[in-house]
Amino acid sequence: MSAYVIVNISVKDPVRYEEYKKMAEDTVLSYGGKYIVRGKPVEVLEGNWAPKRLVVLEFPCVSRAKEWWSSTEYAGPKKLRHETAESTMIVVEGT
Repeated sequence: MSAYVIVNISVKDPVRYEEYKKMAEDTVLSYGGKYIVRGKPVEVLEGNWAPKRLVVLEFPCVSRAKEWWSSTEYAGPKKLRHETAESTMIVVEGT
């Protein structure tokens, strides 16, 4: 069953964050993931949630998404993301 990683990101260092995006993409693909949404404008329909930059990744399953997130391949890009942005991230199983 597909799983979705949803990330809300507030970029603090746009120049270095561009480097993160390039590094992260190969790791996502190598774990069977793909980008569904990547930083497109967000329109709030209800409530007061105001994401800065929203990213949605699709993986084959929750375990594969977690493997990606905790992988040695993603460790470097993850460190760079933490240095260049503030983010919150969840994983959820699809239907």
